[in-house]
This record gives sequence, C-alpha cells and structure tokens, in this order.
Amino acid sequence: MQAPAPPSSNRVAEIALLKQTRLIAELRRLGSVIIALSGGADSAYLAWAAHLALGGRALSVTAISASFSAYDREQVEAFGRATGVQHQFIETQELADPRYAANNTERCYFCKDELFTVLDHLAAERGFAAVVYGINADDTLDFRPGHRSASEHSVLSPLLDVGLTKIEIRELSRCAGLPTWDRPASACLASRIPFGEKVTRENLGQVERGEAILRELGFRQFRLRHHGTLARIEIDQEELPRALEARMAATLAIRLKQVGFRYVTLDLEGYRQGSLNPLSRINPLQARRDSSS
Repeated sequence: MQAPAPPSSNRVAEIALLKQTRLIAELRRLGSVIIALSGGADSAYLAWAAHLALGGRALSVTAISASFSAYDREQVEAFGRATGVQHQFIETQELADPRYAANNTERCYFCKDELFTVLDHLAAERGFAAVVYGINADDTLDFRPGHRSASEHSVLSPLLDVGLTKIEIRELSRCAGLPTWDRPASACLASRIPFGEKVTRENLGQVERGEAILRELGFRQFRLRHHGTLARIEIDQEELPRALEARMAATLAIRLKQVGFRYVTLDLEGYRQGSLNPLSRINPLQARRDSSS
C-alpha cells in the first residue's frame, strides 16, 4: 500500500501527522493486532493505519448482530475493497444477554463485553498479540461505558493513546484517500431506543427500515429515535428545511407508518448525539464518574 499523501498545510494537519507517525510506530511495536472495525471514520482509520504498519499481521473484524444494519455492513465491505485491509465478519450474541436487552445505561458495556470476549478468543486462537479499538480523544468527554469493558479486557486504544481527535482523524483519513473520511457519525441501531425501553429484534428492525427510507429520500445525517408507536426524526440542521417542506413531511409520515409507526414527528432541534440521555435523566459526566467508581 502506498504511503498517505501529505495533509494540507495548516497547523491542525501538521500536529495530526505527527500523531499519525507515533500511531504507526506504536502499532508496529505491538507486532500483530485485531482491530474492532465498525465501519465508522475512527475504526476505519485505525484499520487502515494498522494495515499500513503491519500488513497481514493486522486483521480487521466486524461483529454482525441484530443491532448492525445491512447498510453498515455494505459500507464495511466497500471499505475493505477500497483499502485491501485483511478483514472478516463474526457474529455476536449481545441480544441474548437479558442485561443488554433490558437497555439500561450500561447497555454499551454489555455489548462491548460480548464483542471483546469474542475478539479475545479469536486473538488467542489466531496468535494475535493484541486487540485494539477506535475510541479517540474526544470520546472521553461523553458517556462511554464500553470503554470500561475495553479496560477490563485489556483492549488497547491507540488513537486515544496518541491523542488523536475526531477532526484530526477525518483530516488524516481524507489525505489517505479513505472513503470514510467524511462519513456521517454512526452508531448501533440500539442507540436509537431510549434507555429503559427493551431492545428487541422487532424495534431494531423498525429503526433499520425507517432509516433506510430516510437515506433513500436523500438525507445524510440523521437518527430515527424509536419511542414505541412514535418515530422521532432528527435531521441535521442544514437538511432540516427540506424535511419540513409540506410534500416531504407528508412523504415521511406515509413511508414511516408503513414500517409500523403510528405517529411520525420531526424534531425541531435537529440531529444531535446523545439526545436520548435527558429523557433518561442521564448526566453524561456524572454517569461516566459513576461507572468508574
């Protein structure tokens, strides 16, 4: 694989490139790694960096379950074709864990525990030295119970260790020609379901089908939040005016009722990460402190 093109001449890019050099060196020092690849910008960049550093001694692994959409699987497959990273899919069974399905504030912890348990076994079976995943320096400002699971499984976080931020990862990905450099923020389908509402194959399927409709209608950054019989659509502020047009609003209502919702509403605040936290009385910083105590 060719080395990446130099980033554009600005201070952010220069600092990011120095961090990338440290990242490549650290990955080479590990000798061999399994990368948890979800297909988002962060894990995709880490997979590319590990491939650059280690070649065939880096294996990117994507977990397939009811909370991973067919669209995300297609994106991962396209990324693999574009970059040539060594990759495979595995199945995880987090939905079989009643603690995950109960969907309390620790849901992500139980999900990551299942994922890292499977990756631990795979690493031992194949002789890989470490498992790594794509948490970055910005992620520590949010509620991330999955990071506690990573620590318990001795999963490494190379992007965090070298201090790479989201904007730096996107810039470095752009310079490397990665198709994921500007991919909208993504998360598992279960993140659309408010804490306390049970996660089932049925409501995950509703979310997946509903978001496929939004994508088909040309929207790019959005979430379909599942509130029982009500679908609450969050759309990026730049795209929101189009969604509010009378004809489009009517189309959204008709199409989403076809996947099983009784009511359809557009959230006037638009898309934002973590919007379900206030509904569950969660203070992200307090929850993060609580989860580490």
